[in-house]
Amino acid sequence: MSSDRLFYLPLGGAGEIGMNAYVYGYGPEDQERLIVVDLGVSFPDMDSSPGVDLILPDIAWLEDRKDRIDGVFITHAHEDHIGAVALTYDRLGAPIYARPFTANIARRKMDEHGHPEDAINVVASWPDQIEAGPFSVGFVPISHSIPESAGLVIDTPAGRLVHSGDFKLDPTPIVGEPFDADVWGQIAKSGVKALVCDSTNVFSPNAGRSEVELGPNIAELFREASGMVVATTFASNVARLKTLAEAGTAAGRSICLLGRAMRRMIEAAVEEGVLKDFPSTVSPEDAKHIPRENLLLLATGSQGERRAASAQLANGKYMGIELTDGDMFLFSSKTIPGNEKSVIRIINQLSEKGVDVVDDSSGLYHVSGHANRPDLQRFHEVIDPQVIVPMHGEHRHLRAHTKLVEEGGRTGVLAVNGMMIDLTGNAPRVSGYVETGRTYLDGSVQIGALDGVVRNRIRMALNGHVMVTAILDEEDEPLGEPWCELSGLPETGRSNAALVEVLEEDLSQFLGRADAKTMRNDDAIEEALRRIVRKTSQDEIGKKPEVTVVISRLS
Repeated sequence: MSSDRLFYLPLGGAGEIGMNAYVYGYGPEDQERLIVVDLGVSFPDMDSSPGVDLILPDIAWLEDRKDRIDGVFITHAHEDHIGAVALTYDRLGAPIYARPFTANIARRKMDEHGHPEDAINVVASWPDQIEAGPFSVGFVPISHSIPESAGLVIDTPAGRLVHSGDFKLDPTPIVGEPFDADVWGQIAKSGVKALVCDSTNVFSPNAGRSEVELGPNIAELFREASGMVVATTFASNVARLKTLAEAGTAAGRSICLLGRAMRRMIEAAVEEGVLKDFPSTVSPEDAKHIPRENLLLLATGSQGERRAASAQLANGKYMGIELTDGDMFLFSSKTIPGNEKSVIRIINQLSEKGVDVVDDSSGLYHVSGHANRPDLQRFHEVIDPQVIVPMHGEHRHLRAHTKLVEEGGRTGVLAVNGMMIDLTGNAPRVSGYVETGRTYLDGSVQIGALDGVVRNRIRMALNGHVMVTAILDEEDEPLGEPWCELSGLPETGRSNAALVEVLEEDLSQFLGRADAKTMRNDDAIEEALRRIVRKTSQDEIGKKPEVTVVISRLS
């Protein structure tokens, strides 16, 4: 009897939306060969990760085993699936496989970070398969909100796995391939041990709608608009961009793309032949000379990103273009949970300008790229696996999806980040736990979530900061009085005196009466000064700031 085992291990994306990273292993225990499916990022917010640029999965466990990784397989080009590929390449160094459009985006990222573009291997779609150690991996076209998305068929000596990737059951997606139940049915015919399945829309009770349904509604909206029209959606949703552009053209409007990410996606789609007959566009410079009622701007920033074109238009101007009273702004997108504040901020800024904002509350101008609850049930039936493991969702999504699986009479496994699931036998089981977490891209440096950098930044943001400087002479006596520099704190407190003067007085009194033993010990002085600043500040302003103490000694 073979002692080899087959396991599934999520390092990101199971218990959250974003930062997808999934590992499959096969072989003798603790010697398994590995493949990685997706390496994505998530995006920071000012509450939990101020100043951070991107959030990556913690891949320390993978890095320790990088000599056992036989390949990284990218299902599609959304940032939460591809965004960390270039950022982790130095640490993993494994070959990367993707379909042509996804590979195009990945190569651009590799080039930006100085990595070899030929590390990205372009693959053909199913029934072709890539041999990677004990795994044979095939990319099966499936519809989603970005071109050339793929579910993966992963054949192993212990059985066939299906990794759905992000998907919807769209027969008419406009750009990209439609869902083909016959192909998936043939894949399932030989038996599927486990389906690892997207959970994003498990709470949506109605069957998903097709992208093709949106065109007439959007065209009518644009025809009725009297001023300039701006529409925003995910930059990667090439099909939606085409729908919007064609609706604008039908309404007699010139099309202008605003935002680097959007232009990059359109260019990649055209280069790879997945986007044809996209309406002609005008440059932002030329757009300024076109009558407002004849112009449609397609802008990045549907999630309220501060530096995107939408936010800059709401703030004032973008590339010389300004919104005014009577213009219209369309959100042809769904707000991702956690981004509500940022989106509402932009909506209010636009409202203050007199701009009419249209969102998707009516359901007329956006369809999701993920399978709804009935669609998940249908996919379960098509694949008919022994086991279903929900992925790609917050814990509530995974739990609801597991219940849905069990209501259908199947075996479901709720697996969150760090939970290793042994799929070898007929009964899946938890075989171990791996420490997982987050890595922050902070400027040009990657830091661990537990390194304390962001934690200290948050503390300073909440409580302010005081820098204390004290100079001691050769006799361990204070040379003059200590002084303080305050950041992010009120100037005066309860005593109506300047806070900096109150602090300096209390610190000076301490140094003047401290015993000789204390004055010879820099650590003791530093701790005492820090404690005094925090206590005095609490008494004066009701806050305990972060404190940095600098002690200089004259020799």
